[in-house]
Amino acid sequence: MARRRRRGAVVLLGGLLLALAAAPLQATPPAQAAPAAPSGNGNGNGMVMVLDSSGSMAEKDGSGATRIDAARKAVGTVVDGLPAGYPTGLRLYGSDRAKGCDDTRLAQPVSPLDRAGLKRAVSGVRPKGDTPIGLSLQKAAHDLPKASTGAIGKRTILLISDGEDNCLTPPPCKVAAQLAASGVDLHIDAIGFHVAGRARQQLECIAKSGNGQYYDAPDAKALARQLQRAGQLSADGYRFKGDKVQGTPTNANAPGIAPGQYLDSIGPNERRFYATDLDAVSTADFSATVVPQPGAAVDSLDSLHTEIVHDIDSTCGSTTELFGQREGATPLTSGLSRVPSQDGTAGCDKAGRYWFVVERKAAKGSDASPWPLEVMFHVEHPLKKGVTPAQSEPEYGAGGKDAALPTSAPKDVSGGTGFNDARTLTQGVWRDKVLPSQTLWYKVPVGWGQQLRYDVEFANEPTVRGFSATTSYGGTQVYTPARMPVGSGTGEFGPQVPYNGHPASLSMGTVPVAWTNRYENHPNVTPVHDKGNFYIAVTLGAKASEIARNPHIGVVLRVAVLGKAKAGPQAGAVVARNDASGASADGTQDGRAGWAAGPVVAAVSGGIGVLLLAGLAVAYLRARRKPRGGDADAMRGGSW
Repeated sequence: MARRRRRGAVVLLGGLLLALAAAPLQATPPAQAAPAAPSGNGNGNGMVMVLDSSGSMAEKDGSGATRIDAARKAVGTVVDGLPAGYPTGLRLYGSDRAKGCDDTRLAQPVSPLDRAGLKRAVSGVRPKGDTPIGLSLQKAAHDLPKASTGAIGKRTILLISDGEDNCLTPPPCKVAAQLAASGVDLHIDAIGFHVAGRARQQLECIAKSGNGQYYDAPDAKALARQLQRAGQLSADGYRFKGDKVQGTPTNANAPGIAPGQYLDSIGPNERRFYATDLDAVSTADFSATVVPQPGAAVDSLDSLHTEIVHDIDSTCGSTTELFGQREGATPLTSGLSRVPSQDGTAGCDKAGRYWFVVERKAAKGSDASPWPLEVMFHVEHPLKKGVTPAQSEPEYGAGGKDAALPTSAPKDVSGGTGFNDARTLTQGVWRDKVLPSQTLWYKVPVGWGQQLRYDVEFANEPTVRGFSATTSYGGTQVYTPARMPVGSGTGEFGPQVPYNGHPASLSMGTVPVAWTNRYENHPNVTPVHDKGNFYIAVTLGAKASEIARNPHIGVVLRVAVLGKAKAGPQAGAVVARNDASGASADGTQDGRAGWAAGPVVAAVSGGIGVLLLAGLAVAYLRARRKPRGGDADAMRGGSW
């Protein structure tokens, strides 16, 4: 998981509402984009397996069977595990004649999953010829569906080979780089079956150049395991949601955004500006999430930086999230709020034009491809006039590591792919499976005065060859309803734990939700100022693919929501009623909690216009401590 280095805005709320003046504000209608779904060609999702059928695949694999026999079984296994309807195809090379550098054909078109058809296609393969990998990759890119306008899909070329390209026209590494640079949605994974030396180097180069992962498979069992992992990571990619927008590298002509969710892309060391007009009394929450291909090359100091800018060059607040590891990329989120001060005299309290700025910082050698970017912007209205908020709650208290967590038998659950399809959890014990390089997502409703506390336990997993000297990591992070990461910078909790196949566990949590937490000066307190769904992300490092005997590793979550939910953020609020009523008990304007977007915010239209919403930032600088591992838990079970 990410480590964070944060500089943020600490602000005091207050002031009366400014009267809206001038002409009515108009939002620039963004281009429409449907959320990506796990299947369906309109979203551009799909995978084509490119299978080596050259003469060497007729050789024995060490177990008495041939390499092509092992490949047939492995393809059948991965096909059985893919979700129904996921567009999948099969391309072969070297299968039709003994010689020929143009010997590549599409044996099964990329279409909604046809398990029987794919198995029939692979069962008929008879290894014969050469190894035209470069040409096959070019053809495979054309086999995949194209995303509809505005959508962000995930297109995967999954190469399975036992040797290097002996044609070299075109050069496969060069082809992979060209294809990866053609769009944010295409990547190439490579599985090396019984390879070493130059052949392995070439396949590793193809995967790295193609913005994908390399998987080593020294035997038939490893081939099945690695193929399952690669296939499922493709099918279970992050589900995007939002309207298409194109941020600008400077504030000049930056697109206007209204409260909502947006999709863009960002390359290494690029910046994106988005404009909006804010009033002087409401809180504006911004977040940005980049979604690299799982396992893409990153440095531990690669980061996602966000800031809010006012008056051209006046920064109201900024924050930076770090990957904190070199094993491979995972989704990374950075966010912050602009909160008005109590007396309304701070530099960012003014109504007027503001910019949300997103910057991706990457070291030399890190993944050079553009990454999909999801931007979230929403508004929190001030409390009703005369309402006194409850005092802030900046301490973990009973929500710290000593908090009692559920010990009941675990219930099975399947985590989501991201914020947009996170699986809802209630208090209890939950059991899931995670792949190396995968992040699972959950959400837990947390009310006023409540705090979230949970443990994540990674299972005992027998290693591939006895004890493994390789060490990966397990990670977790918790996010507020506004998608701001909290909970791991205080020294109370750490976001990562070493994982080498033995049981390992992590603790994580938040302080209680209080309206006035926004006035506090600690980065893990300030954002916990609104009730709603808090998000849990659980990650397993990429190197775990070198450790685990099974494709998945078991994971258990013990979740507690501590304290009774209050009816509102005001002082003296009663315990919330279970029944729904039309009356407002939460003390917010017009009976709406912070997630409602009211008329105080609108997008900038054509670089002109006025939008009113709030701001200030008294900046501070605080470095997050290095993550520390939790104690190993005596959990059993391997993968289940």
